[in-house]
Amino acid sequence: MNFLNFILAGLAVLSFALALWQWLAARCFPLHQKIAVENFAPAISILKPLKGCDATTRASLASWLKQNYAGPVEILFGVADENDPVTEIVRALLAENPAADARLVICQNLAGANAKVAKLAQLEKLAQYDLILICDADVRVSTDFIASFVAPLRDEKIALVNCFYRLANPTTTAMRWEAVAINADFWSQVLQSTALKPIDFALGAAILKRRSALAQIGSFATLADCLADDYQLGNRIAKNGHSIALCPVVVECWDAPKNWRQVWNHQLRWARTIRVCQPLPYFFSILSNASLWPLLWFIVSFATAKTFYTPLTAVVFLFVRIILALDLQRRFTPDRKLISPAWLVPVKDVLGAALWLGAFAGNTVEWRGRKMKLRRDGTLIWEAGGH
Repeated sequence: MNFLNFILAGLAVLSFALALWQWLAARCFPLHQKIAVENFAPAISILKPLKGCDATTRASLASWLKQNYAGPVEILFGVADENDPVTEIVRALLAENPAADARLVICQNLAGANAKVAKLAQLEKLAQYDLILICDADVRVSTDFIASFVAPLRDEKIALVNCFYRLANPTTTAMRWEAVAINADFWSQVLQSTALKPIDFALGAAILKRRSALAQIGSFATLADCLADDYQLGNRIAKNGHSIALCPVVVECWDAPKNWRQVWNHQLRWARTIRVCQPLPYFFSILSNASLWPLLWFIVSFATAKTFYTPLTAVVFLFVRIILALDLQRRFTPDRKLISPAWLVPVKDVLGAALWLGAFAGNTVEWRGRKMKLRRDGTLIWEAGGH
């Protein structure tokens, strides 16, 4: 028991130090800073693959049609089925914005397990301009977003720009639990990793890249069977010697209400994706669980310690973890509103340990209600009867 107490104490101290480092890395980043540059407004093609809709879809799509940007912008909305209910929303928005260079494209005969990328492959062929911006259907942006997003491309060495995203409307407890992972931990962990090496992947909510760099990796068609298409896109571009930039502007993701099962499946898919893309870093990521190790240390030390100092130290570590997570969450939100209560922070970490185990327990992921198997190289195959 003394040996176990010693080991857990070391793990608690390590996770505490990593949490502090993560928080400091985030505090040094100029989050939400607008970086638009006067007289720099190159032409951009925006590709938006769509499927289905909810109560938030219209406002999210409309935000892209109302950009205050000096340069030419075209928007291609891609759907696989002209009877998809989202087509009615798109057609209505196009009618309301006749001056916008935008159109609806029916993408038929999709090739690949990743339907989103299969649509992008078709939309790419129709895009007019040399800068291509892709974004998810649930992403909502401010009217000056593109002006800031394109600014890093003044540097010719930069071939891809991406940005962080936050869950804007978690309406259920399950979504608020997920918000801790995204609005507090994910973005700060990315910044922590950039302190060790240049970013070599892309974040999928919104990605702006040069067409030339995209062509060098074989364009979107080569990613049509990849689950983590955003990661693969950025990673392959980086391997070709190009630089990737992080824009400090944050976009919002608006989703319909989700229950615990839906959120869990989403997080498990994400965990298994990261495990495949970065197996060794993901394996050691459990060491940074800043609630799990202090909690285990507290339990063991409380049962064995002859003084109250040891379990008290574990409680202090846990308390600091919660405070840091709440601060990161507030900083990530422009109005500094707290959308996930403090008690969800340790719950997120404990369930995160279960997700970590689940990532190694199988290769099946559920995506849009369909189950697929994830290969070791990150590509997908449909399960029998799933296509």
